Amino acid sequence: MLSKLRANLIYLATMLVMGFAIYYFALNPNSPLKKPAAPNVSAAAFFNSKLVNEDGLSQDLMQYQGKVIVLNFWATWCPPCREEMPELSELHTQYQTNNVVVIGLAVDELSLVKEFAEASPVSYPLLVGEDEGMQLASDFGNNQGVLPYTVIIGQDGKVLKTYFGRISKALLSDALKPILQD
Repeated sequence: MLSKLRANLIYLATMLVMGFAIYYFALNPNSPLKKPAAPNVSAAAFFNSKLVNEDGLSQDLMQYQGKVIVLNFWATWCPPCREEMPELSELHTQYQTNNVVVIGLAVDELSLVKEFAEASPVSYPLLVGEDEGMQLASDFGNNQGVLPYTVIIGQDGKVLKTYFGRISKALLSDALKPILQD
């Protein structure tokens, strides 16, 4: 009886340690294994792209050059992506007069994004790019293929910050303050 209890405790302890390790190294947005984008990563590929919006209309991304961009990679099937969208909408509304734009880049099918946008409208532009979107996310340092993934691009076109996983308006506001003071 005692050996069975000991075996169960060892099993439980092992599961707890493994769960913590998986969270800390794989799921945690600030994991030491997840490297941020290099400080000199350029957004040139982004600005040279043309993607469609949720209505299927082609958008030249050069129109955003010279702005501070909060670029959020997301998908309709991603619960954390959908959860952060109201806060991104508020952030876009609050900062749009400060030359800041939030852009949602869906790594998804156009029809699903259109349906989602009709049911849950946001105040910021939504773009759609299935394969091209994932390539852009990778170019911006998303070496994990994680969604949501958020990138802050400065007015000079350089990547300033990257975030794996769900973000908040407060986190982004704190990140934008020093950028807008420069």
